[in-house]
Amino acid sequence: MIDVKGKWAFITGASRGIGYLSAKFMAEQGCNLVVHSRKLEHCNKILSEVKALGVEAYAVSAELSDPDEVKSMLEEIDKMGTDIDIVLNNAGYQIGYRTEYFKTPVSDYTESFKINTIAPALICYHFLPKMISKGFGRIVNTTSGIRLEPEQAGYSASKAALDKITIDLGSKIEGTNVMINLADPGWCRTDLGGPNAPNSPESAIPGIL
Repeated sequence: MIDVKGKWAFITGASRGIGYLSAKFMAEQGCNLVVHSRKLEHCNKILSEVKALGVEAYAVSAELSDPDEVKSMLEEIDKMGTDIDIVLNNAGYQIGYRTEYFKTPVSDYTESFKINTIAPALICYHFLPKMISKGFGRIVNTTSGIRLEPEQAGYSASKAALDKITIDLGSKIEGTNVMINLADPGWCRTDLGGPNAPNSPESAIPGIL
């Protein structure tokens, strides 16, 4: 892992689960943080914990299903004068499991794509030019290994689309010391993964970070 002391990381969905653990890990390495949740108050706990480790940190909020809120959040980070070095697009939305998958509603796709594909794409588009300009940057987009399960079509399709965007963007930044990668944390016991998942969220941290 590169030395992240003094750098700034932006983590979406940082109030719980893998995002929360990632924020704690990065702060332990001396990395400053911008943490995101849907509501600012959701970040109170993680903010107090990372600041206690001696790093700078503040929270931003946005409903990721609303592109206008995403854009406003990114503008707020710019107004704060924060030069983001590292992005973890962690936040995601897994719609209900459809046993009658031939009746999958259109909303499964539209809601999943807003949060799992469009929001992280907008975040990548915002920060990548800045990273390229300064000659350093790291973006990690969380993906999913779900396949051959039409019961989860909205979620898996939105993650497959994010995979495509990530790979295509990656083809344009070779030689810039900017990297954009995909990380599949596996099925973890988070609010998204549920209590029956086989893996602890802690198990995903080394691979993601």
